[in-house]
Amino acid sequence: MEAKTPSASCTVITDLVLPSETNPIGNLFGGELLARMDRAASIAARRHSRRIVVTASVNHVAFNKMIPLGSVVTVEANVSRAFTSSMEVYMDVWIEDRESGVKSKANEGIYTFVAVDEMGSPVPVPPIIPESALEKERFDAALRRKQLSLLLAKKIKPEDATELKALFE
Repeated sequence: MEAKTPSASCTVITDLVLPSETNPIGNLFGGELLARMDRAASIAARRHSRRIVVTASVNHVAFNKMIPLGSVVTVEANVSRAFTSSMEVYMDVWIEDRESGVKSKANEGIYTFVAVDEMGSPVPVPPIIPESALEKERFDAALRRKQLSLLLAKKIKPEDATELKALFE
């Protein structure tokens, strides 16, 4: 399987925040943002694997800024690391200033997807070759996040979490 770069999976979804998608104080519902992120991330994972993909976990979501009614919201998703059949997808959420058009980062998230065959069984995915400094940072951090998740689920022993141990040496 030929390795791919994170840019090969790049997915950008831009949409407007409508009244039916907001809470009583006029900001985008968190669940609506999560759904938009899930769609963008699933497309990125599918582009990387060229397979059916399923959401395995929502690893991290930060709601740093409120997203008001009428905002133009852009979700940018890239596969940050691929493992055997799973892929970590990192997303940045941007909002545009209504008057200047300047984008500012509002939120971010990390989801994990698994590539499956038609019967729902996991299948291998291509590895990732990060290129930019940010891609390399996210690639390295993905292994630490995976080891932490496996450790907390008691699927590996602490001594096997080598990337985590290296942080404390």
